[in-house]
Amino acid sequence: MGAAATKLHLSSFARRPTLHQLAAVAVLCSLSYLAGVWHHGGLTAGPPSSSVSIATTASVTCASPAPALLNRGGASPPLDFRAHHTAEGAEAVSAPAQRVYEACPAKYSEYTPCEDVERSLRFPRDRLMYRERHCPSDGERLRCLVPAPRGYRNPFPWPASRDVACSASRGGGTMFPHGASAYIDDIGKLIPLHDGSIRTALDTGCGVASWGAYLLSRNILAMSFAPRDSHEAQVQFALERGVPAMIGVLASNRLTYPARAFDMAHCSRCLIPWQLYDGLYLIEVDRILRPGGYWILSGPPINWKKHWKGWQRTKEDLNAEQQAIEAVAKSLCWKKIKEVGDIAIWQKPTNHIHCKASRKLIKSPPFCWNKNPDAAWYDKMEACITPLPQASDIKEVAGGELKKWPQRLTAVPPRIASGSIEGVTDEMFKEDTKLWKKRVGHYKSVITQFGQKDRYRNLLDMNAHFGGFAAALVGDPMWVMNMVPTVGNSTTLGVVFERGLIGNYQDWCEGMSTYPRTYDLIHADSVFSLYKDRCEMDTILLEMDRILRPEGTVIIRDDVDLLVKIKSIADGMRWNSQIVDHEDGPLVREKLLLVVKTYWTLGDEKQ
Repeated sequence: MGAAATKLHLSSFARRPTLHQLAAVAVLCSLSYLAGVWHHGGLTAGPPSSSVSIATTASVTCASPAPALLNRGGASPPLDFRAHHTAEGAEAVSAPAQRVYEACPAKYSEYTPCEDVERSLRFPRDRLMYRERHCPSDGERLRCLVPAPRGYRNPFPWPASRDVACSASRGGGTMFPHGASAYIDDIGKLIPLHDGSIRTALDTGCGVASWGAYLLSRNILAMSFAPRDSHEAQVQFALERGVPAMIGVLASNRLTYPARAFDMAHCSRCLIPWQLYDGLYLIEVDRILRPGGYWILSGPPINWKKHWKGWQRTKEDLNAEQQAIEAVAKSLCWKKIKEVGDIAIWQKPTNHIHCKASRKLIKSPPFCWNKNPDAAWYDKMEACITPLPQASDIKEVAGGELKKWPQRLTAVPPRIASGSIEGVTDEMFKEDTKLWKKRVGHYKSVITQFGQKDRYRNLLDMNAHFGGFAAALVGDPMWVMNMVPTVGNSTTLGVVFERGLIGNYQDWCEGMSTYPRTYDLIHADSVFSLYKDRCEMDTILLEMDRILRPEGTVIIRDDVDLLVKIKSIADGMRWNSQIVDHEDGPLVREKLLLVVKTYWTLGDEKQ
């Protein structure tokens, strides 16, 4: 009987319809459509929504807790992705109860999971290893929302934030007697800071990142790092100024950047013992400097003949320290460019042809062998020189010469042009750049905050790939920290730096090396697909909440089924969220979840 019925259905469906039948179907479809539009209020011109936080086109609106920050973009009810039909005789399975995440206790308002002060005391103090990343185990993870302290206010907008901070903010002062700008001008008299050849810089032991803050007006983007402070939280203060910074320390692990990342590295009174441990820390700076890159040292021991009394150290001690640093730099084949006043500058060679030949006379440090130069996620530093790519001529720049800024942003990076990134061609890179221009244009059309001057300053891209998201925003007064997950193709972080952008390696099953409330916008492209079987969704979402400022925005791009699950968690985290369509329309499974974090602080639970 079933087979016969099926056959009848197929045969009747296969008969050629008559003209009258087609006309009847068209009329019925039209009447059904008009009835549906009337039912949903589509034929009346209702008042516009008063909410202006996120304007959406082709959106899936969602019920969110007050305050309502999302613009529903019309009167239509939200699309519902839940299943409503069950097999005959089967009982409908009710959706699990939504979990509501409570606020963590007040003592966690400045919590940094992988640089927790109490946990760090379990580890060796030798070479500051206790200040490196030591993340909590699964049983130690917080499953609550890190609160903003009572009275917290978001920082001033850029550029006022560079020089002005809220009275409640913490942080030390600048280390430059005549100001950071005058100090940078002095450096600019010794090396070319104004022609676009220097774009990326690293500030070691940065304090409040004044050096990086004032380089921005010269189109130089600095990554600043310093250890987590117990009291002053200087990295947090730097981020509140609107300047790129992360928690970090030179101890036993490599810095979390690929080889040949920075045009310039800098230390001003950073208290790093460059001459100790066989020059290990200067060897690490050599790894991350580009061919021809510069290292700048100011403060002790430079110009010790003038300052030795003020530094409360003996002339013999300071002279010995400087001579030891000079010896390490020479062993790395660096050339000392200038020492003028309180500033000394060295330059790394553009290739290692002469340096390798010198190893016949200078045995230490040797060149590293069989070690990935870009590997830098819990990889130990070694007292060996990271070899540059092969060069055929003494004048050749190892690994390929970079364009000057801003041309290098869109030029094909040498790592791709040389075929070093497996499976990636020049054309793929160019198409990716075009794609992200289109996608960012779509973001700006659905998120009205992008049109508000100074609304966003600190942005985080959780899965940066080639840095296309950041490149599409480079003309706006904001910067992007480009994170490349260690579980994917992490080789692309080198491409990010070759474009004149900055970033870091990151495993999103762990906490990020930053303070709470440091980013205005977080962008997550396919992050949850990448980590689907690696850690729990709420592990990642709670970390995103920790580092996002109150009233900050999140853009999650992923498969619609994942987004529905993510939204069910987000709705219990004091987030207002809304699913909207892909830029190519509603038929694409990939969609966007747009989020605004509500403003609340300790003591403002009802808010």
